[in-house]
Amino acid sequence: MEAFVKHLKGRFITGLFVVVPIGITIFILKFLFNFADGILGSYLDSLLSVFIHRQSHIPGLGMLTGFVVIYLSGLLATNVMGTRLIRWWDALVSRIPLVNSIYSSSKQLTQVFKEGKSSYRRAVFVEWPRAGVRAVGFVTSEVERDGEKLIVVYIPTMPNPTSGFALFFPESEVHDSGMTVEEAVKFVVSGGAVVR
Repeated sequence: MEAFVKHLKGRFITGLFVVVPIGITIFILKFLFNFADGILGSYLDSLLSVFIHRQSHIPGLGMLTGFVVIYLSGLLATNVMGTRLIRWWDALVSRIPLVNSIYSSSKQLTQVFKEGKSSYRRAVFVEWPRAGVRAVGFVTSEVERDGEKLIVVYIPTMPNPTSGFALFFPESEVHDSGMTVEEAVKFVVSGGAVVR
């Protein structure tokens, strides 16, 4: 009986290691699909009810419409008239105080992906939040202030690496972590469970 319980426990735990990542992946994909579909889907549902005189929801229609809008925007942006229209739009948005800061930040973020390079140059260790404690951070840029070279290090919070702190450190206080950026991201996302 004890061998059976041990066998059952071992296979159950192994099964968890197989099923949990699959379940999390399905959950995230379903969430992303529903989120993307919901952005335009509710408007399209209202529009459809005008024409067919009843409430109905077609799953995926919002997402499909979103893809079409993005494709047409890309098509427009690659010709002369579209480029002029985008420049006009940028000039218009830059005059609106709050909208300008949101739009310009979003545009800078998309430029990082467009250029095909990560904004994280390398993974490092810094002493933070106090001396003697090392935090994993990512070098995002280097600046010079008053003749001193400062390294801008982004220190993500766990388990949500999209929030964190961007801090300036003297170059002498930034130490190589021995990890690639990808390995450091896995370390942060796993809450320190995945260490190279």
